[in-house]
Amino acid sequence: MSTTDARSSTISDAQASEPEFLKRIFIRSQMSEFVKDPLLMARADGIHYWDVKGKQYLDALSGIYVASVGHNNRRVIDAIRQQMDQLTFSPVMHGSNTLAVKLANRLVELGPEGMGAVKLLSGGSETTEAAIKMARQYHKLTGNATKFKIISRYQSWHGSTLGSLSAGGLTSRRATSEPLAPGFIHVFPPTCYRCPFGKEYPSCDITCASLIGDVIELEDPSTVAAVMVEPIGHTGGIIDPPDEYLPMLRDLCDKHNVLLIFDEIITGIGRTGEMFAAQTFGVTPDMICLGKGLSGGYSPVAALMCSQVVADAFWGDPAVNPGFLEGHTFEGNPLSSAVGLAVLDEIVERDLCANVRKVGAHLRRGFEALQAKHDCIGDIRGKGLFQCIEFVADRNTRRQFDPPIGQTIGKHVLAHGLLTRFDPHWIAFGPPLIVTEKQIDDMLALLDQSITAITSAL
Repeated sequence: MSTTDARSSTISDAQASEPEFLKRIFIRSQMSEFVKDPLLMARADGIHYWDVKGKQYLDALSGIYVASVGHNNRRVIDAIRQQMDQLTFSPVMHGSNTLAVKLANRLVELGPEGMGAVKLLSGGSETTEAAIKMARQYHKLTGNATKFKIISRYQSWHGSTLGSLSAGGLTSRRATSEPLAPGFIHVFPPTCYRCPFGKEYPSCDITCASLIGDVIELEDPSTVAAVMVEPIGHTGGIIDPPDEYLPMLRDLCDKHNVLLIFDEIITGIGRTGEMFAAQTFGVTPDMICLGKGLSGGYSPVAALMCSQVVADAFWGDPAVNPGFLEGHTFEGNPLSSAVGLAVLDEIVERDLCANVRKVGAHLRRGFEALQAKHDCIGDIRGKGLFQCIEFVADRNTRRQFDPPIGQTIGKHVLAHGLLTRFDPHWIAFGPPLIVTEKQIDDMLALLDQSITAITSAL
């Protein structure tokens, strides 16, 4: 071992926070800023984190909508330990393993009626990428080889791989990697609070949905493979669609033989109060992309669910039908599958979906109380334990702050021990599904203090 390797392997927690070592890791933000005041977590339990300095944080974000059943969950950890003594990797090129088969069947059992099969993967980007490929391959296998275009939305985020990034609609994320893959078309999201068409609900006739039908026809239905949406958009500020929106998409896709894909990487596995947002909204898509909460944060696991109709297209004579051509080294990993099964068992046996509905309603009341107290809160959006508040300088006109205050408040509340998702104009909560009403109150109190501190200085 070289001198450098030996030194690196014995870095203490305290040393790890020094700029010399921090410069060696890429993170999501600009590294030059990160090294100034690095956040390095050391341990976690329940809904709390502790950093390397011993400071405690309330986790109102489930890490990043991942720690669904809480940190240090003993059922999941015991499942990992037990599986490690049995099998940690199986030969994916030649078959699968019993844990993967069990997880696939469990997801189908829990999913909306009509789901038929599951492709297990490692992360959200892999899953949305696989959904794009499945849609295109499905149409080729069913005699519609010209259908390849994917319609998705501006302000959406579907992942970091080239295909998923191409489907995404965030200018800031897309620009650094352009040119992206061809065949992706974007439409406006259902942002009722800031309607891109200048209309008001419900007199708008749900233009944001009907326009997708127009786009399909203008592109030529024989070229469109799928419509991919998040049931509740995330990166645009928790975009909660009107009730009519997703049923209209279902009807439009049926009309034009276009597959409907729900990206439920965030909204799936209990976050909206049902196991899947598809069940919350009462709309069954052709495919559901799962990740984040399915893993609970314990081992990378994700899944692409498809309807029985779609699954049947990949079943047949290998001479003319090769099946679904998509593969990854850690797909259906037995250790990760054991984690997924334990997470699902925890949610079902503890009825955490009911807890999400109960505590989510409490969170909404808490946000409404903050809105009544602070004129800077213009809108509240989301469902279950996936909600946000948007900040405005003027409620009547919905004029936003310039400069924005969302990130300022978010950083202030983080400094005081609360982890949230914050953007220039909004802050979101997405705590573990085990959270209690008392813990929500503690989170809201910290947020209240930060809003007061920042706005009083304006």
